[in-house]
Amino acid sequence: MVIGQAYFFNRRFDEAVPQLRLALQENPSFPMAYRLLAACLAHMGRLDDAREVTARLRAVTSVVIPDVSFLRSAEHRELFLSGLRLAAGETT
Repeated sequence: MVIGQAYFFNRRFDEAVPQLRLALQENPSFPMAYRLLAACLAHMGRLDDAREVTARLRAVTSVVIPDVSFLRSAEHRELFLSGLRLAAGETT
């Protein structure tokens, strides 16, 4: 998951997707991997896939968009949150 996260925050979405899918195969109840995958797919314009991942996330937790204060970089926070908003179908 950490490798997928690193690819995501470096905007290497094509490389992040397989890493995040692998993380979910290994631990299908890990919300952060779902969130990163959904945000990644949304940024790639694959909104249907992103929304499907978001639906699976909702089966694990009711918190789709978490507190991201742990991310030190404002740019990383915005990248993550904007992708999650797109994946969740939010317009703002």
